[in-house]
Amino acid sequence: MAEIDHCCSTQLIDGEGEFNVVGLDNFIRTTKLTNCGLSYAVLAIMGPQSSGKSTLLNHLFQTNFREMDAFRGRSQTTKGIWIANCVGIDPFTVAMDLEGTDGRERGEDDTTFEKQSALFALAIADIVLINMWCHDIGREQAANKPLLKTVFQVMMRLFSPRKTTLLFVVRDKTKTPLEYLEPILSEDIQKIWNAVSKPESHKDTPLSEFFNVEVTALSSFEEKEDLFKEQVAQLRQRFFNSISPGGLAGDRQGVVPAAGFSFSAQQIWRVIKENKDLDLPAHKVMVATVRCEEIANEKLHHLSSNEDWLALEEAVQCGPVSGFGRRLSSILETYFSGYDIETFYFDHGVRNAKRKQLESKSLDFVHPAYLNLLGHFRFKALEDFKSRLEQMLNIGEGFAASICTSTESCMLEFDQGYADAAIKQANWDASKVKEKLCRDINAHALSVQDAKLSELVVSYEKQLGQSLSEPVESLFDNAGRDTWASIRKLLTRETGIAVSEFSAAISSFELDQSTVEKMLQDLKDYARNVVEKKAREEAGKVLIRMKDRFSAVFSHDNDSMPRVWTGKEDIKTITKGARTASLSLLSVMVAIRLDGKPGEIENILFSSLMEGTVTAVSSVDRSITTSDPLASSSWEEVSPKSILITPVQCKSLWRQFKAETEYTVTQAISAQEAYKQSNNWLPPPWAIVAMVVLGFNEFMLLLSDVGSDGHPRAVSTWHSGWANLYLVEVSSHHHESSKATCRRGSRASN
Repeated sequence: MAEIDHCCSTQLIDGEGEFNVVGLDNFIRTTKLTNCGLSYAVLAIMGPQSSGKSTLLNHLFQTNFREMDAFRGRSQTTKGIWIANCVGIDPFTVAMDLEGTDGRERGEDDTTFEKQSALFALAIADIVLINMWCHDIGREQAANKPLLKTVFQVMMRLFSPRKTTLLFVVRDKTKTPLEYLEPILSEDIQKIWNAVSKPESHKDTPLSEFFNVEVTALSSFEEKEDLFKEQVAQLRQRFFNSISPGGLAGDRQGVVPAAGFSFSAQQIWRVIKENKDLDLPAHKVMVATVRCEEIANEKLHHLSSNEDWLALEEAVQCGPVSGFGRRLSSILETYFSGYDIETFYFDHGVRNAKRKQLESKSLDFVHPAYLNLLGHFRFKALEDFKSRLEQMLNIGEGFAASICTSTESCMLEFDQGYADAAIKQANWDASKVKEKLCRDINAHALSVQDAKLSELVVSYEKQLGQSLSEPVESLFDNAGRDTWASIRKLLTRETGIAVSEFSAAISSFELDQSTVEKMLQDLKDYARNVVEKKAREEAGKVLIRMKDRFSAVFSHDNDSMPRVWTGKEDIKTITKGARTASLSLLSVMVAIRLDGKPGEIENILFSSLMEGTVTAVSSVDRSITTSDPLASSSWEEVSPKSILITPVQCKSLWRQFKAETEYTVTQAISAQEAYKQSNNWLPPPWAIVAMVVLGFNEFMLLLSDVGSDGHPRAVSTWHSGWANLYLVEVSSHHHESSKATCRRGSRASN
């Protein structure tokens, strides 16, 4: 309450038009206004009686202007003009609360004070708040249009122009967005300005040089009090620093120093009181305005409760209604004709203006049902389009032709419904709904097209995968010098077939050339990626394939028959041939070569790994590296993305390969030596000589010793002795051979 006491609410001008000089001086002294110099602002509020002006000021600036007691009925609360200090606002701001316009207490004939107070507010205030109801936008009296017109005209003649901010405060804002209300108000003010007769010096002066027109909106104080207070708090922020450049106070060139505020206000009011141009009667216009508006509101109320209209509105909620436009036109015409009959004797201009308002409000009232009906038409047309398109595609019609036929049929159906819904009282535009239908049709068509094209792409990609993966894998199984040439030939052939068939398949879609070219290129890229992916997979198994190749070549002869190591085979030559074959396979797998460019990779591998021509590093200067072609992570003639196995990896793989195939070679050597030993039945040469020398006596004994049966008895003894001697020698030799074989096998395994 302490802050409210600081506002110093004072009646500046009473209801009879008397200026309160003593009260103003006391206000200035109490609030210390004279100390402000030029740093102060004045604002005023005007508007219809009981429109909540005082309530707005009290909430906006913490003033204590008297407010209407709603429980005691609607009546005049503020009489004359009151001023108060806006509490908590910087800079110092004076608020003026004007008596409401269009009040029944003064009557329709006494509008002089309304015009005088309005002119006073425009002349003295930097900011004028025009308080108005949202539903009064577009009206004449309720929106203060005649009052403003008169005030503008007299103001330019009586006072030096100063730029004032007109802030329209739209009360009890409806669902209509503010951006739609603001242009209407700005246009109305501009029309008033254009209609005002101006002095010659300001004949071509635009409105913007005299007034800044701004609009804000507030929710209902009674129905949405919390939201109203929140919006008022936001509006309050705009009055801080109002005199700064760009602030609400506008042009400050004509500001009067605070010390001269009292004298200036008194002089302005005196001039206004003495001016006779403000005493313009408005009896006929005022009566016509009130009565025509009452009749218009009555007709609008009856329309909203009309049984035929309610039945029509309910039917539209459920679906399309045949004859909607004809039935609605008949209902509207009944009320419009009734208005014309009842307002026939009133002022022509007011009568026509109110009829236009009645038409506008009535059409706004029924327009949602019309839009709802168009929504049904749009939905039905879209569903019919989807059904027709699916049927045509199922019977094999071309995609583009199906789209065109289905679209034409559905749009014709929508146009027929739109024509049936039209009313003669309005030229409603259905273009936005039709555009929405077109967008929905195009979106669905595009969705179906994408789905169909995706199916085709997946199908042909699958076809390419099947036609390339296994053949490429087979070619890598038998990798040789012509492997990549064969792969390129295979890729070209299969890609060509797929591209040709795919081009024919998408021709019915009638795509633009750039899209077709992109899709074909994507298919070609996919085919290439299949080959590259398979190559990378096979490169990961290169060591296994090298060992398999080595085993196949080493263990089989030229006729692919398994080798029998008889001792005649040149194992060294066979080993070299097997390793050469394995290295040839490695050279195929080191890089992707789909570009067909010849390379030196195979020669580098053979010269480095088979022939071992790598130069050693100098022991004198270790900082100078040698030209080892495999001491690198890339191949010179191959792009990085095409490398499958780097030179360094090749070197490592070769070492591992040799280590893992060494045992096979050792086994072959052992088998060959064992075969030689098992097939050598003659005794050693020294044994033959010993038998010749030592066996002579035995031979002679054999000849001389004849048994009773006539056969030499020493023969069996001779045979037995030499046979034993031979067996001992052979056994000894085989024992030594077996031990040597075991030692070699042990070394090989290690």
